[in-house]
Amino acid sequence: MEALIVSTGVVALAEIGDKTQLLAFVLAARFKKPLPIIAGILLATLINHGLAGALGAWIMQILSPAVLRWVLGLSFIGMAIWTLVPDTLGEDDARVTRRMGVFGATLLTFFLAEMGDKTQVATVAMAAHYGTPVMVVVGTTLGMLIADVPAVLVGGTLAGRIPMRWVHAAAAGVFVLLGVATLSGAGAAFGI
Repeated sequence: MEALIVSTGVVALAEIGDKTQLLAFVLAARFKKPLPIIAGILLATLINHGLAGALGAWIMQILSPAVLRWVLGLSFIGMAIWTLVPDTLGEDDARVTRRMGVFGATLLTFFLAEMGDKTQVATVAMAAHYGTPVMVVVGTTLGMLIADVPAVLVGGTLAGRIPMRWVHAAAAGVFVLLGVATLSGAGAAFGI
């Protein structure tokens, strides 16, 4: 249950101000069709984070517990630093939406935007850390939806009212705590 709660919270915080949340704002403003956008976000996240969770489970199998603890601990601290760097939405992400339908554009752009993104990397690390990739993927998917569905429903009006620096600092703080806890042996129950 801890894996579900932590992964949900970490990703929900990390996603605020992320390029995929900006993409959700753009799609909502352009298409004004929230249901296919939300469905595209859900499916893209499940596929992307499902692959990341599987990678995390595989990493847990191939690395020794001592090496895994250091890799994960330092990865979480690296994620904290990365979270403090604000994202921007590239023109390529917005251009794809003009060529496809609402659902297809959302599915493709969200899947591609998440490739190598901090929330995907966090999913890999948390799946390896907790050893329960399914719970982590469910949690990270919920976190994405918690952050992105309001962006779709409310659009650009919400973005100007959220103090992004504070949200990013909170998310970075959670990643630092995970990193320090991992390095100090908090994952010993999982063989890490």
